[in-house]
Amino acid sequence: MSVFGKLFGTGGKGGKGPSPQEAIQKLRDTEEMLTKKQEFLEKKIEQELTTARKHGTKNKRAALQALKRKKRYEKQLAQIDGTLSTIEFQREALENANTNTEVLKNMGFAAKAMKAAHDNMDIDKVDELMQDIADQQELAQEISDAISKPVGIGDDFDEDELMAELEELEQEELDKNLLEVHGPETVPLPNVPAASLPAKPAKKKQEEDDDDIRELENWAAV
Repeated sequence: MSVFGKLFGTGGKGGKGPSPQEAIQKLRDTEEMLTKKQEFLEKKIEQELTTARKHGTKNKRAALQALKRKKRYEKQLAQIDGTLSTIEFQREALENANTNTEVLKNMGFAAKAMKAAHDNMDIDKVDELMQDIADQQELAQEISDAISKPVGIGDDFDEDELMAELEELEQEELDKNLLEVHGPETVPLPNVPAASLPAKPAKKKQEEDDDDIRELENWAAV
């Protein structure tokens, strides 16, 4: 069995491959296992380093052995770092592929639903229906216009004559308002002179009397 077969739990050629979700979970489990291995190696490296410092020059052989183990642990740790990077990249690619698969599946489902909805629609019938709606709206507008148009007596009046009469009434109302505000117009009379009129000359009075007597005598002689 191949390494990938062992990793994903698959059999031979006839075995069914894992689903994307199963493969992603397997990769996450592997990442978790390798992370724990990293933590273990880091502790071992720290222990070996402590041992090498402890022996130092007193026991060079033990110190050198500790440093050699530390190097091996560091090499394993570097390999695990590379493996984790590869697995992380593979998991992210698989997650993206799984997302794209779900998106395409949903888009296909929506396309089928739209096709099923349009199967019962005929474009010619839709155009005919829209034309019927437009005709009915136009008819309704004509009916509304006919109902709102005023009917009855008075349609044959001369508009110019009515306007002239209206202007005359407005002018009369304006004149009336002006009279109420200013009152009737008064014409000032000339002032009466304070001085008395001169008396008629006495001579002229005597002449008038003589003329009257003469006129009376002439009438009596006749």
